[in-house]
Amino acid sequence: MIDAVAPKQRARSAGLRPAWLVAGALAVLVATLAGLAFGSASLPPGGVAAEMLNLIPGVRLESGLTDREVAILMQLRLPRVVLGLLVGAMLALSGAAYQGAFRNPLADPHLLGVAAGAGLGVTAVIVLGAGSTTEVPVGVPMAAFVGAVTAVALTWLLGAAGSRDRTPAALILAGVAVSAFLSAAQTFLLQRHVESLQEVYSWLLGRLATAGWHDVLVILPYALVTGVIVLSRRRELDVLTVGDAEAASLGLHPQRSRYLLIIAASLGTAAAVSVSGLIGFVGIIVPHTIRLLTGPSYRSLLPLSVLFGAAFLTLTDLLARTVAGDAEIPIGVVTAFLGAPFFVLVMRTSRAVPT
Repeated sequence: MIDAVAPKQRARSAGLRPAWLVAGALAVLVATLAGLAFGSASLPPGGVAAEMLNLIPGVRLESGLTDREVAILMQLRLPRVVLGLLVGAMLALSGAAYQGAFRNPLADPHLLGVAAGAGLGVTAVIVLGAGSTTEVPVGVPMAAFVGAVTAVALTWLLGAAGSRDRTPAALILAGVAVSAFLSAAQTFLLQRHVESLQEVYSWLLGRLATAGWHDVLVILPYALVTGVIVLSRRRELDVLTVGDAEAASLGLHPQRSRYLLIIAASLGTAAAVSVSGLIGFVGIIVPHTIRLLTGPSYRSLLPLSVLFGAAFLTLTDLLARTVAGDAEIPIGVVTAFLGAPFFVLVMRTSRAVPT
């Protein structure tokens, strides 16, 4: 039934071009090698590439790295880079899904209060002694998910309060209000449990410094579920852009599709927040840049958001741990420096950029 509208969508966009997929894959490859090779102790990129190829069964190359360099690469850098790839992919994919589901170019997990809701869920788990940000137990992402879904539901309801239409500005203002309220609740919790203040504060700023394989294994199932659901619904997101009435006339159940996409995006955001803290603006910077380069069709926007989101956050993490010498800057601070002016630019031009 959905394919009935495909001609109209094909008229708006040429769809996913192989050249962009290749560019995205190359971006991930370059970001991965750069993230593995450079840092407080730089490693030879050729040796890093050889060690990575040695992970393929049957391949054995001489990398020239010392035992200490191999330990740095495998035990510190590799899990951190893999986690950065997953978190960046999920935040960018979730941002694109929110923008399509809400038909709002300013929608982002951070601005809708979703990240704050997930943060409150994680904070509650920490202060109650049921988890730690240094080794995330399996239940923490679920607590973050409950907080994320609650927050986006509140934003959705408040964004339409007193009006029949959810304007982009009303939705974002509602998200700011929900985020402020949940942040206040989080602060109240921390004041009542000052022994957890330092741990939660360092996590709030966003961090991948303590990333390990345990974090990767915790987040991986949620990333797969989110990716499968959202990517399989990319044609429905294209249909939603024409409006609910026309989408319904074409055989789509708009509200059911919208709810499923919002829940899947909230699950991905919650999982990312639970292992990396609050990292904002990835969901705006990456989808909007791709949209400007390739067109508005979600058939290309979603898979490219996965690739370029992964590359973007990995390179941002590299910047965070190298730009100030030995002193690492929280990655959430770096994305805020990049994202705040980008958000202002999107806000000024959003009327000219279709979602």
